[in-house]
Amino acid sequence: MLETIQDQVIAPETYDMIFPQLETRLSELQREARNANIPIVVVFEGWDSAGKGTHINKLMQPLDPRGFKVWSINLATQEELYHPFLWRFWTKLPARGSIAIFDHSWYGRVLMDRVEKLVPKKAWKDAYNEILNFERQLTDDATVLVKFWLHIDKNEQYKRFKKIEKNPAESWKITKQDWRQHKLYDEYLEAVEEMLERTSTADAHWTIVKTHEKRYARIKIFQTLISAIEQALISKEHKKSFEENAKNLTKETSSSYLPEVVIEDSVLKTIDLTKSIPREEYQIKLKDLQEKVRALEHEIHMYRIPVIITYEGWDAAGKGGNIKRLTENLDPRGYEVIPIAAPTSEEKVHHYLWRFWKHIPKAGHITIFDRTWYGRVLVERVEGFCKTHEWQRAYREINEFEKHLTSYGTVVVKFWLHIDPSEQLKRFQERQQTPSKLWKITDEDWRNREKWSDYDRAICEMIQRTSTSYAPWTIIESVDKYYARIKVLQTVVDAIEAALKKCRK
Repeated sequence: MLETIQDQVIAPETYDMIFPQLETRLSELQREARNANIPIVVVFEGWDSAGKGTHINKLMQPLDPRGFKVWSINLATQEELYHPFLWRFWTKLPARGSIAIFDHSWYGRVLMDRVEKLVPKKAWKDAYNEILNFERQLTDDATVLVKFWLHIDKNEQYKRFKKIEKNPAESWKITKQDWRQHKLYDEYLEAVEEMLERTSTADAHWTIVKTHEKRYARIKIFQTLISAIEQALISKEHKKSFEENAKNLTKETSSSYLPEVVIEDSVLKTIDLTKSIPREEYQIKLKDLQEKVRALEHEIHMYRIPVIITYEGWDAAGKGGNIKRLTENLDPRGYEVIPIAAPTSEEKVHHYLWRFWKHIPKAGHITIFDRTWYGRVLVERVEGFCKTHEWQRAYREINEFEKHLTSYGTVVVKFWLHIDPSEQLKRFQERQQTPSKLWKITDEDWRNREKWSDYDRAICEMIQRTSTSYAPWTIIESVDKYYARIKVLQTVVDAIEAALKKCRK
């Protein structure tokens, strides 16, 4: 494919007439995108000495520097290697209305990592689906994603290398790795061709820019980005108009209405909430399991296994006390508890998964989430904090997210702490009558209780659609808190030991 790309030349006088207009228009669009809260991601990939730095610099000049950031992506640091490979890119995503420019990107996994054999073959092959999922999640969230491949042929690359080496002020730019890439040009070309073919999608297609002629390349880059932002602004305006019109329609007549999936049989109805354990037996098992968890914490650090433990459950189901028993014997240097509340103003201007990616544990550590990304399909769904198509889409996004974590080797343990309405009412009343526990009960807890049936339906659908072979749900019978704590501890022990068993072989 790349050999068919033709050289094109722009006359200097034509360039001098066109380019200033493109700079002005891009500057205007940056302001319009900011006002419309549209995030923009621009990816530059290409051959060494194809001009990525030069073209990025030209792209930056008409932009307001307060509204963009350039990320230069090199080989992963040790800290980055201790996380799933997309972690370092998720954490660099722009807020709505801002621009992120990537000089190299997540495509290093299927290019350099592949050709230089820096990762196993399975890792870069799996990365194709992970990248496609990642980019679709961004574009589904209205991110403008523009990807450039800057192309030069092997002879042109050789000429540029030699020219740069002759310049004492720039010779440092050409490294042994650059010459190695040149030597392996054909192998890289095969990887590039496959990358372009497999990851050019309708909403995130590649724009190939042959950079032998700089003026032509510069104009093509500007025109492509301008067109993408303009289209996004038009689409957002149309969507806004459509949604305003849809508000006047009933669910039966609105073309935007998507029926919810009806779960006929509640998976929670089958749960035996009478399960309990005597206090004496509880104390013996608690001590034994806490010692096991502490020993396992040290072992996962040795084998560099990350662990994520998530807690969801009804209000007053005992999450806090359960987490306390899980952690009270752990080495505090090896774990972290992340309480999830309503998103902050910073979190609201990012993709909803962004704030969770920031807290993904590095290899060998444990992160415990007190409430999680499942808020998207629970409270945000029931309370109307997100649109129907957004929470319906979230099931797939969450499964992809957890698959990426487990593919890296993360142990993901998910708990739903379950009680019935009468037990919840009993605990609510106890909190109201106990001064030391009064802070635990809020007006919001009572409002949520009134929507028990709505939440029950959302919970059941969540469990059915996101309990996977790689990240299954464990429902914890929590009327008896002793029983619930022991079951959680035993489940965590079993999950970690299963992961360690594979490492010990």
